Amino acid sequence: MTMAYRMTRTLPHDRVAIIMPVDHGLIFDRLPGLENPAAVIEEFGDDDITGFMMSPGLVVRTEQYFAARPHLSRVLAIDAFYHYTEAGAGAGALQHSVEDAVRLGVDCVKMLMPWNTTKTEQAALVTRVGKVISECERWQIPLMLEPVLIGAPRTPEVIAEEEKVARIGFDLGAHIIKIAFPGEEGTRRLVEDLGLPIVIAGGPRSGDPQQTIESVRQSVVAGARGIIVGRNVWQRERTEAHAVVDQLAALSRGGERALQNA
Repeated sequence: MTMAYRMTRTLPHDRVAIIMPVDHGLIFDRLPGLENPAAVIEEFGDDDITGFMMSPGLVVRTEQYFAARPHLSRVLAIDAFYHYTEAGAGAGALQHSVEDAVRLGVDCVKMLMPWNTTKTEQAALVTRVGKVISECERWQIPLMLEPVLIGAPRTPEVIAEEEKVARIGFDLGAHIIKIAFPGEEGTRRLVEDLGLPIVIAGGPRSGDPQQTIESVRQSVVAGARGIIVGRNVWQRERTEAHAVVDQLAALSRGGERALQNA
């Protein structure tokens, strides 16, 4: 399998990808709504989404489910940061290898890029990222890299800093940048400046569903290639959650009518 093949599976050419993350157990405490991540996959896997972001253990547990649904992509989280509330004292760790990802048959690997850490941790991080990118090129599998200021409020200063870190990720050789929604103009700027596929992370559940849908609409208009939405879906009541996915799917398939009616 080539890089182009796996990139197309991760980010289809005919729509904006909707990837549902269920890998939170690698970092977070036990989250409401994700007590049984395999059940969440079964709940939403037949909705109009394109794939899931998963932990290695979950990939193994659900292999038969995905074998019966080959249209769904799988993004494998291969690292974590301990602890997510202690950016200045925590440390990142690579838990699985790119070779593990290829052996498991996934389409993409994903790493965090926390930057509000110590200089020592930053140096260790870019070393890890560089080695992973080298292995990704060897095994022909894309790396989705997530610039983030761990635990920081979504202030204009934080958003601007994460855009700067995205540039570092670009220079390191990341194939896809995953970033918390920086606004429509910020998304457009990243798309134009970096020339890489940008995927927008939905983050923690906040507000009513229309806020999530509006953020996705702006992301799509600005040229994002993917939407990563988890807690803003699976932490809602199930009927409401499926309705949100339906509206996001309409946006993901483009068309001015879908965008105007959102």
